[in-house]
Order: sequence, then structure tokens, then C-alpha cells
Amino acid sequence: MARIGMLTGGGDCPGLNAVIRGVVRKGVQDGHSFFGFTYGWAGVLKSEGHELTVEETKGILPRGGTILGTSRTNPYKEENALDRVLAGMEKVGVDVLVPIGGDDTLGVASKLSEAGVNVVAVPKTIDNDLYGTDYTFGFQTAVQIATDAIDRLHTTAESHNRVIVVEVMGRHAGWIAAHAGMAGGADVILVPERPFDIDEVCDRIRRRHSLGRSFSIVVVSEGAVPKEGTMSTHGSGQTDAFGHVRLGGIAVELEREIEERTGYETRMTILGHVQRGGTPTAYDRVLATRFGVEAARAVTRGDFGTMVALRGTEIVTVPVTEALSHSKELDPAFFETAEVFFG
Repeated sequence: MARIGMLTGGGDCPGLNAVIRGVVRKGVQDGHSFFGFTYGWAGVLKSEGHELTVEETKGILPRGGTILGTSRTNPYKEENALDRVLAGMEKVGVDVLVPIGGDDTLGVASKLSEAGVNVVAVPKTIDNDLYGTDYTFGFQTAVQIATDAIDRLHTTAESHNRVIVVEVMGRHAGWIAAHAGMAGGADVILVPERPFDIDEVCDRIRRRHSLGRSFSIVVVSEGAVPKEGTMSTHGSGQTDAFGHVRLGGIAVELEREIEERTGYETRMTILGHVQRGGTPTAYDRVLATRFGVEAARAVTRGDFGTMVALRGTEIVTVPVTEALSHSKELDPAFFETAEVFFG
């Protein structure tokens, strides 16, 4: 039977512990043993971590975060990356890896798979932008948190006759903004897939006021950008180990521009990491558990170089390279449905 090494990489996400629990519970039944690498790929490089048992994973189903810790370490930024990963695995007797993460973590997993390492990956991103799976766990929890926030902001916006801009996560795809915006009754939704014209945004808000509404809610993805030449923005310029620019702050720019252009008092709220934290919803607990159990089954049958995925109502395995072929952008038809209620 296999000696399985598990790790969680990238941003934390509600449901990670449910995956760990599912893999271990099913894997132990199939005769496998487990080592949990701590803090993502950093733990693999250093052979740091601890044994994972059924007893240790009891009670973690509803817990947010990850009992293994996480980081954005990129082993391929290190010299002799493959040799170091193999040495880290060998030191603790691991012969199969089950990495849980987004496109960066799975990108590393794909390279290792091509080099002959036995890998079964589990997709994780609250942005829901990983190709190959209909949904990823954590997304529904993030949408619910954002929706709850929008509901609360409606009452204060109406009480003060304000425009409120709500910034949610979504680097390259607007799934959270579109779902939460629709569920929360947003008046404008701005997403990365559709560069926005600030004049059109302000026109929609003015039209609402001309019809007697005294407030507006604008939901914006952190990765949304204005059309060229329509509005200036300022990024932090800081990048992580995978070269991603640190986002966050488009709401600040929108707050200023909307108030200056319309004269309406405008305030902004950046939900940020609150969307990642706390207990997962029932949907995400179930999906994460199903992913974990299927990952253990894939190891047992030797189905390596794969990623577990949700297709319709079924959990299947797909080549891990499929998840990395391109980003899964927001469905245009879904956005058009949300647009019916704009302004």
C-alpha cells in the first residue's frame, strides 16, 4: 500500500480540513498511511510535518483554515527543485503526493508528475476559476459571506443615502462578484472579464437616483479593471513567489471617482480575507469530503497524474494538465442575467 504525503498550498480556504479528513479516512480503510507536510511545498523541501491518522483528523470537518498550514512557496524557484522534492519525500518514506491547491500548487504538481512523481491533485480556489471542474470547494462559502455582507450594507446605504462599493475576491474571474452580487441585489457588478467604463457606472447610479432610489450598491472583483483611458488605478507592484501582483484596492479608486463624478456620498468596503476565514458551508463540507474520498480511491487504483473534479453531480478524475490549460472565466450568460437588474 502507498505512503501518501499531503500538503495544502496557496491561500487558505474553507473546506481544506474536510478534504484532509476525507483522504485519510478512506485511505486508511484501503491500507495507506499518511504524512502531512506543513506549510505547503516548503514542508516538502524541508521534510517537515507529522503523521496523519484517523484520530488526529477527527473533529476537523467544520474547521476553517488548514491543520497543515499553507504557504505560497514555489519549489521551482529553488536550485535542483526536483531533486530536493524527491529527497524530501524519501526522507519520510512518501511515494505518492496529494497536493491540495489552486493553479500555482497544481502547476508544481503537474511538473512533478511529468518527472515521474505519483500525484493525485485536489483543486482548491475560492475564485472558482480552475478549469476542469464545475465548482471548487470554498467558493460557495465565500459567496455566502459576501452575500451576507451585501445584505448588511444595503441597510446602512439606504439609511445614509449613500453609494457603497463592495470589493470581493476574484483575481482573474468574477464568479464571486457575480454570484454574490446577484444574490445580494447589487445595482452594478464589475468583473475582470469585462473592463468597465466609469462613466457608464456613474450613469447607472444617476439613473437610479432619477427614479427615486436614494442609494446604490456596487460589487467589484479585486481584479476588475477600467477600460483603457477611462480611469487611472494604482497597484502595489508587489508580487509573490509565483509572480502574481498583490491585488486589492480597486474599491478605493471607485469610491473617489464615483463621488467626484456624481456628487453622491460614496463609501467602500473591502471584504478581503474575511471571505477565506471561518467554517465552511454545508455544501462545501460535502464537496470537499467527496473530493478527499475520491482522491484516496484514485491512489488505490493507481490513477496518477490526475485531479479530482466535479462534473455535473459526479466526482471524476481528469488529467491535472487539463486544469492548467486555461483559466475558467465567468459564464457570459450568467453575467447577462445579473445585468437585467443593474441600475
